[in-house]
Amino acid sequence: MAEQTNLKSGFVALVGRPNVGKSTLMNQIIGQKIAITSNKPQTTRNRIQTVYTSKMGQIIFLDTPGIHKAKNKLGEYMVNVAEQTLREVDVILWLVEPTTYIGAGEQHILTQLKKAKIPVILVINKVDMVKKEEVFTAIDVYRKEMNFAEIVPVSAFQGKNVDTLIQCIFQYLTYGPAFYDEDTITDQPMRQIAAELIREKALRILEDEIPHGIAVVVEKMKERKNGGIIDIEATIICERESHKGIIIGKKGAMLKKIGSQARYELEHMLEMQVNLQVWVKVRKEWRDSEILLKNYGYQKGKDGEVNLDKK
Repeated sequence: MAEQTNLKSGFVALVGRPNVGKSTLMNQIIGQKIAITSNKPQTTRNRIQTVYTSKMGQIIFLDTPGIHKAKNKLGEYMVNVAEQTLREVDVILWLVEPTTYIGAGEQHILTQLKKAKIPVILVINKVDMVKKEEVFTAIDVYRKEMNFAEIVPVSAFQGKNVDTLIQCIFQYLTYGPAFYDEDTITDQPMRQIAAELIREKALRILEDEIPHGIAVVVEKMKERKNGGIIDIEATIICERESHKGIIIGKKGAMLKKIGSQARYELEHMLEMQVNLQVWVKVRKEWRDSEILLKNYGYQKGKDGEVNLDKK
């Protein structure tokens, strides 16, 4: 994308409690599945960077893990990533649900946002699930809590008012060149995207049968020399032998279903045939092991900065 003085560019963070719809909004804006979604909290574990480019300019979105009270080292990692992001961006989008109740989770986020010296846009998501009067009431309640740059009601699921939100964001960005080529949609390594996609399928298919403590590691991802087929080998990490049995299922039925759905979506994303093999391993209390967290792609850099290992 050529440098032009009439274009704007900048970095925008999405923050909010777990399961408020940040990943759904990200996917709606970009138009491709980058951030995984499920009905379970803490689905997004890494800061996923996606790029939106239009005639107005370029927005680099950082979709953070939900800010919450950490219960283990993985939780601490996720919160550190989210709070670190707030210090690196030009605009913050705070996603909330259309309710008049501001709970402890929102109050914790408010405390963080009030420290920020950049524009904060309040995005009231899931407006398709309530009456208009309830949306207006929620706006009034939140407006009293903080002086927001903008308040924009949206439905990330339906795509309602998302274009208006994009226009609002550009109002607060400065003129300057694009950071990425116009065909770039993410800086995430394809191997990491594949791992997250497999984990999403596992979370959805397993539903409430297993706790949230699973990770996915892609051990191999290589295109064959003659082209047209890519071989992917992945391992689902769980914390207990009983969990392993649930994931595999009777005669391997559950694992086969996870692999089949993941392979279908991977082929759609990669636009080529995928030979996917998935195994299950038990690593007890991996979410509290710094060594295992690092092995599975979560690490702390210099000065305590937490980021995704992109090896």
